[in-house]
Amino acid sequence: MDNSDYRLPGGGKSNNRVGHSTDLLAHVDFNDYPTPLHLSGVREMNKNLFGMLGQAETEDEAADVFYNYMNAIFGIEPEQWEKQKTKPGNETRPSQDNGAVRRFRSSYLRLLKGWGFETCGPEGAVLKGWVESRFGFAPLYHKETIETLHSAAWMDYTQEKMNSRFHNNAIHTQLDILYEFCQWSLERFAPKDQTHIVLYRGMNLPDGALITTSDGGLHVRLNSLVSFSADAQVASCFGDTVLTAKIPKCKILFFNDLLPVHPLQGESEYVVIGGDYRVEASVYI
Repeated sequence: MDNSDYRLPGGGKSNNRVGHSTDLLAHVDFNDYPTPLHLSGVREMNKNLFGMLGQAETEDEAADVFYNYMNAIFGIEPEQWEKQKTKPGNETRPSQDNGAVRRFRSSYLRLLKGWGFETCGPEGAVLKGWVESRFGFAPLYHKETIETLHSAAWMDYTQEKMNSRFHNNAIHTQLDILYEFCQWSLERFAPKDQTHIVLYRGMNLPDGALITTSDGGLHVRLNSLVSFSADAQVASCFGDTVLTAKIPKCKILFFNDLLPVHPLQGESEYVVIGGDYRVEASVYI
């Protein structure tokens, strides 16, 4: 299986920050036999966070530490939103503070909320752009199949991933910390010998999405960032074919129980970094 498709369309090179080649990270063999991944410098630059996390005895305590840290560092709570003066003709509803309006700061929670509504929306483009810059995976699909750097699909994706609405508050840094917190939580609270989590994804498969291997097994080539569910019945609501895959813990950006309050509750959702995965396929009618 040629993994060069995960690089930039047209064969362009992409970098990553995890110390392995993009080809290796995308390969089915890596997903079968993963090694831990860490984004360069993130834990070192946030020693206070991981020091406090080290003192947490439960998942709920750790989640509170993370949530409060992110609110404090990135000013996500309402009382820390920046204020700007109302301009003539501005339709934004003014606050009670001398006619000023509050400018909402971009946050990882806002991106997750947008992802929950539409994975190919602007928030989804920003999340895929983060995966591209940190792991080297360019998206295979965003509203339509992306084939070349000169295609309209790539241009639309690029415009959306760079939208200034979502880049006013170090959003990639927020996602870096979210990923490292997720990895820390899985290392700390999941069984020590557990390298994978069995997850399910509902799909209406196009021709060629599943690749039959020489040993009769199935591989699937997933987009750079996708959603899975821990519940097969929930997954079946999103497509007539349900894929069962063993997802490496190091490929998980976010999961439903990571935080007590977030926009993706209710679907046992996992947000997973893509690649070529060995799967089983079941048809639900």
